[in-house]
Amino acid sequence: MILGNICTRRCHFCKIQKGTPEKLDLDEPNRVAHAVATLQLNYAVITSVTRDDLDDGGASLFAATIRAIRRESPACRVEVLIPDLQGSDSSLRTVLQASPDVLNHNIETVPALYATVRPQADYTRSLALLASAHREGTLTKSGLMLGLGEGIDEVRMVMHDLRKAGCSILTLGQYLQPGRNHLPVKKYYRPDEFTSLRDEALAMGFLHVAAGPHIRSSYHAAQYGGSGGPA
Repeated sequence: MILGNICTRRCHFCKIQKGTPEKLDLDEPNRVAHAVATLQLNYAVITSVTRDDLDDGGASLFAATIRAIRRESPACRVEVLIPDLQGSDSSLRTVLQASPDVLNHNIETVPALYATVRPQADYTRSLALLASAHREGTLTKSGLMLGLGEGIDEVRMVMHDLRKAGCSILTLGQYLQPGRNHLPVKKYYRPDEFTSLRDEALAMGFLHVAAGPHIRSSYHAAQYGGSGGPA
């Protein structure tokens, strides 16, 4: 995770510290690249807190991190899990120009729950980001947490929206309450319900779908993002 450990947003499902972030650490990309090389990784997932305090949302540091990894570990594939960059096309282009192998941006939940779950985000803006990345020829990925009170038809609608935006890889996992002050779990999905949703998503045309109670965004990321192109 880059861009520090303090987030400028107050999503009600997340336990990351909220507040005013510290000054940007411009040497962070080099340290991340050194860690990737030291660990001899062949696949790295780079994510961050949301930095609405920065003009580009942190896009330049994402790009610098991708390039630093490429320099030290040319064979390592890089997936970036980015915030919405406040819908900035120029910020997204900054990230894409560094040529990540996979661009991940989690849609997180259904539109009707955005005001409750992630009030500073926007469903349409997130879809537009994924669609823009797809148009640029980048393999795109997204994910949802289930169990926050969404209806199954709403989940299907989001999956259709993601496919329409060109999203090729999907993760579906169970939401778990990280602390007493966070949103409660409204439903625990059965494994067979996840399997059914996975089958439906694959039938919609997703290249890869990981769905299950323990699935998170980076689950077997190298397996699902290691090959293939936009579909």
